[in-house]
Amino acid sequence: MAIPLLGTALLDETFPLPVSEPFTLQQALDAGLSRHRLRVLEKVGLVRRIIKGAYVAVQVPDSVTLRTHALRLFVPENAVVTDWTACWLWTGIDVPGAHHRDPEVTVFRPAGHDRLRNGLCASGERTFSRGDVWHLDGLAVTSPIRTAWDLGRLAPRDYALGALDALLRHGTFTLDELLEGVERFKGMRGVVQLRALAPLADPRSESPGESLLRLRWLDLVSLPPPTPQVPILLDGVEIYRVDLGVEELRYGCEYDGANFHTEDDQPRDRARREDLSNRFSWDVDAVRRRNVSGPERDVERILYDGIVRARKALGRPTYLL
Repeated sequence: MAIPLLGTALLDETFPLPVSEPFTLQQALDAGLSRHRLRVLEKVGLVRRIIKGAYVAVQVPDSVTLRTHALRLFVPENAVVTDWTACWLWTGIDVPGAHHRDPEVTVFRPAGHDRLRNGLCASGERTFSRGDVWHLDGLAVTSPIRTAWDLGRLAPRDYALGALDALLRHGTFTLDELLEGVERFKGMRGVVQLRALAPLADPRSESPGESLLRLRWLDLVSLPPPTPQVPILLDGVEIYRVDLGVEELRYGCEYDGANFHTEDDQPRDRARREDLSNRFSWDVDAVRRRNVSGPERDVERILYDGIVRARKALGRPTYLL
């Protein structure tokens, strides 16, 4: 079988599977594709992996519908998609650790059913109340707000706030509704963390990294709290937005994620922050993953020094170009 590798921009009708739908490894094998050829197609950018064990042609745009169809390939009718997989379905944000491993699909069955065992799903039992489970094209998934309550309780603290922010940004529930439901989990595992994190959720946060940076900042109770997405205006027109900032001090800090701030982006990033300093008198630090987590973590020092520096600069004369 001739499998297009070179000389074609994208997969077309010569591909042995429908290019508009996701497919599993087993479906690829049944259609005559070997594991090696599938890896080659992925390597050269003709297919991409959506979730563990599911692939799609690269030209198919990401959407809730695509994610739903991919999950339906693995999840049986009597199981409910939960936790990080539900969060990914609703918001599209990557599961923590997805950049170095293929996370399992997380599903649970209602109480009284056995654990699902298929090698692709992390499974168990969980009790759901009315309204906790929504249905999309035959797929059962925890609602955005139930997903937020579960991840706010059960996810590691460093990741939980990012999930709460993303799910609140999804727009199907309000912060008041999130807070009103916290006590239904009284006595359950993780409710203390949920009580602490839920009031901090903010839909203005635009990435998990930004949410983690905000959490680190809020943990420094001696510093003024940050405002997400501070607009920088010129004659009433927004020129820039600072990820996190204290407007009174004209100090901000931004999270430069690896996906959107590569080495090629660094000159543009530097020019933007120089302009913020020169024209608007904003002092903006940039941090990366290594600064906010891991053995090199130094974000607390960066934030403390930045606030002190900004305070001292307030009395100095400034000049607009």
